Amino acid sequence: MSTQPNVQTQTLELPDVDLVHDVRGPLPTADGRPPLLMIGQPMCADGFEALAAEFPDRTVVTYDPRGLGRSSTRRDGREDQTPEIQAADLHALVEHLDAGPVDVFASSGGAVTALTWASTHPGDLATVVAHEPPAVWALPDADAASRGFARVRQTYADKGFGAGMAEFIAFTSGQGEITEEYFAQPAADPAMFGLPTEDDGSRDDPLLSERSVTVTSTRPDLEALRSGSPRIVMAVGEETGDAITARTTRAVADALGLQVTMFPSHHGGFASAEGPWPGKSVQFGARLKEVLADDADDR
Repeated sequence: MSTQPNVQTQTLELPDVDLVHDVRGPLPTADGRPPLLMIGQPMCADGFEALAAEFPDRTVVTYDPRGLGRSSTRRDGREDQTPEIQAADLHALVEHLDAGPVDVFASSGGAVTALTWASTHPGDLATVVAHEPPAVWALPDADAASRGFARVRQTYADKGFGAGMAEFIAFTSGQGEITEEYFAQPAADPAMFGLPTEDDGSRDDPLLSERSVTVTSTRPDLEALRSGSPRIVMAVGEETGDAITARTTRAVADALGLQVTMFPSHHGGFASAEGPWPGKSVQFGARLKEVLADDADDR
């Protein structure tokens, strides 16, 4: 929970989950602009603290996705994280807040959810900025990329968090198409990344386990997204280069007939410069304001 005095933490009690969310600013908004939602997967609301601070003049909403963080209370008997279910949760959240249509900044797996949400409930949304969705289905080397993510999950299942996260970092930071050369290499050494080398026995990590396996394969209704409502912005970090999430972003943009919009920094570039994976939240926030202002001028 944020310590900012203007943050209201609330819980939306749905039949099968309690969704905890934070509202920064008034609803309805003071100036008539849409609220700005920031969503991730498997990242929770706390990952957007630095970016939210760059929008003191807007109402910003963040949340913990179903089954994660403060929204871990589920009554659906499931452990998986699917974009379709999370899109339905977000639809319910916007209805609960009586806040639509909203602007959305969506990161990584959250961007996959946002594109799914835009195709199923377009009336909820004004602009969706989808930042580096890992939409593997869109790649020319989709089969090899899927094998790469499967290798990450298998490494985690066999050896635990440190080994699994090391393999995830090595795989997702590689540049260019996935070739057999990658699969011929030994598994990444967790010590090289400052990760634990001992296995603590847990196998429930939402990023590395089978729980989020559908995130990379979920394909939204492209025809619905091409309709022009809501506005879709495909965003990629200027430092991401030709890593897999940059390539997936460009591939989805091509499928939608859109240009890619460049943002500062890397895959987590909206994070604080003082954090464990330093980003450029100030510059990132300024760029996001420009992109959202472009849409406001058109409304």
